[in-house]
Parts: sequence; C-alpha cells; structure tokens
Amino acid sequence: MEQFHASDNTEINYISMGAGELCLVFLHGWTASSREWLPFAAELSERHQVICWDARGHGFHVYRSQTEMTLARMADDLEELLAHLELTNVVLIGHSMGALTAWEYIRRHSDARLKGLCIVDQSPKLVTDDEWRNGVYSEFNATKNQTFLKRLEEDFAEAVLELIAFGHNRRSRENYEANSRGFQQMRDHLHKLHGSLLTRCWDSITQQDYRPVLPSIQCPTLLVYGDESQFYSADLQAYVHQHTPNSQLLIYPDSDHSPHLWHRERFIYDLNRYTESL
Repeated sequence: MEQFHASDNTEINYISMGAGELCLVFLHGWTASSREWLPFAAELSERHQVICWDARGHGFHVYRSQTEMTLARMADDLEELLAHLELTNVVLIGHSMGALTAWEYIRRHSDARLKGLCIVDQSPKLVTDDEWRNGVYSEFNATKNQTFLKRLEEDFAEAVLELIAFGHNRRSRENYEANSRGFQQMRDHLHKLHGSLLTRCWDSITQQDYRPVLPSIQCPTLLVYGDESQFYSADLQAYVHQHTPNSQLLIYPDSDHSPHLWHRERFIYDLNRYTESL
C-alpha cells in the first residue's frame, strides 16, 4: 500500500492501480477496509484508474489512541488525498459508511472534483425519530443508539454482530443464532480491530443528517440497494432516489446490506455502464 500524511499527521493508506480518464475512488464501510473493494478494483482498473483506501482507524495499521474519528475529518482526508494525487475526474463509490463519507465530502468540499457518485445501501440519517423512520431498522432512536454505544464499549465485536443479526434480514438472524462459520469469521476479524476508535467513529456517524445534502448533488448518481437489507426499507430507497437529482435506483434481489457482494458481476456491469454514460 501507498501512504500519505493528512494535515493532522495521521497516515492514510491506499492502493492505486490502473489508468484512465476517470478515477474510481472506493470508500468502504464501518469496520471494513480496502479489502472490501479489491476484487472489484482489480477488474475495473482495466478501464480506469482506481483508488481504494483504508479510512483512518480502519485496516490493520497503527493509529494513535487520540486519532480524530469523525466523518468530517475523513471527508477532509479524502479531499487531501484527491489534491495530493491531483485528481479531478473522480467517481466516488461509497458503501455504508463510505456513502456517508461521500455525502460529508460533498457537504464540506462540494462535488467540483466529481464526475459521478455511487451510493450503496445507506440512509442519509441513521437515527430515527417521530418524523424520520427511514434510518436503521426503521426504528433506531437516540435512546437505542446510546444503548448500542454502551454495548460497543462492553464488547465491541459482539455488539457489531448483534447489530447485523437483529435487523430486517431473517437469514442473518438465523446464521448468528446458529453461530455459522461466516459469523465466527466476522467475530475473529472484529476482535483484531481498533474497537475504541471505531466506537467513536460510530458516535460521529449517528450524529449526522445528510438529507439537506441530497438535493444539492449535481453529478449523476447511481444508487444500489439490497431488497433484503438488514437495516433499510424500501421507503428509504425511494426517499434517497426522489431527493437526489439525476439519480438512477437499482435494487438487487436476494441481497442484504452488501448487495455488491451478493451480485459481484452485476455490480461491475452496472458500474461500467454507468461510467460509460458520464
């Protein structure tokens, strides 16, 4: 991996491959890393320059315990990376937290560098209230979020697995209750991460409301959602589509919060079609 130092001297690690007029920048989800996107990046780099990063606090790197873990700081990291690499014709592709990072980037730095945007299975506001039901589980208010933050402090790995398991997706719940091999592997992975940093990251994530950002997006936007997402409803998918100008909504069947992983070849095909239209 290559490295550069952000303005607060935090080392940011990234992989760059391929060449082309467009640069596809892949932004991973919370607790994930650049590895989430590498199988896609390798194939897409045949047509484009591709960047995959490990957002601060993520990946198996050494970080200071006081590392700032806000979405605002991650968005600034992204702008500093794009400036460092002198990139302008950029397509941001963000899954989950990566989508929030992209929205925060647009809020703080505009979409002047962007040719396009791809959002994968995310809500602009995770915490629900009496007037907003399109967050996590369609019922995840501030009190439940504070309970979850305390659970993260008690047992980070198990709390994350519970968040995945006890949502809308029956298959996830059954696999968790059966302690499937997949959940065992996730548990082992989560135990290796910087739990305290990622807990502070979740706190920042759940304070955000990007609903006002959506109508301001000027570049063409591809929206990809799973029809059996653990976290988000069909109403949320429709909301993001309706409030994002010049957007296209694709709903992948039989897929959860990571529709790109369930339908890898289709996602690559759809992304190629989308980038060809830019």
